[in-house]
Amino acid sequence: MEHMTTFTGEDFTPLNPNAEQILIEDIAHALSLMCRANGHFKRFYSVAQHSINCAAEAKARGLSVRVQLACLLHDGSEAYIADMVRPVKKHLPEYIAIENRLQGCIYEKFLGSTLTADENALVDEIDNALLVCEFDALMNKRVFDSVPIIKSTPNFELRDFGAVEDEFISVYKEGNNGLS
Repeated sequence: MEHMTTFTGEDFTPLNPNAEQILIEDIAHALSLMCRANGHFKRFYSVAQHSINCAAEAKARGLSVRVQLACLLHDGSEAYIADMVRPVKKHLPEYIAIENRLQGCIYEKFLGSTLTADENALVDEIDNALLVCEFDALMNKRVFDSVPIIKSTPNFELRDFGAVEDEFISVYKEGNNGLS
């Protein structure tokens, strides 16, 4: 079998993504059920909640609506191919290529094009800043030497996946209206 079946019933082929089959509902649903840190936090905290927090941080920093949406969608490929922990992922160039191709397709679908180098750097900076905050809040452990300056108030509370899924879609729709 070369395809997977998504939440909305799409027969999606991750190795040959069709943008018409990439739906915000599938991304929101899948990411709301996936735990960050490969499940090693002391309690459940979803990738969707992380993505919402990243988008809120981009907004608090006064970044463009496009970068805010990129922050929301930056882990979208994980809805289709899951993720690998950083120490393993860096040794899997084929996985990284698949992930980059799929993530690029997601950005093209929802943002109109892939990210520029500057936009990608901003998204990575916010992603890493939230990672530090998440480990501090959920594991009481520092993962990087420096502590980032956070302008938003990230929500690390245990939340119902359905509420997170709905908020993810709402943040997307709000941002998408700002792009129009």
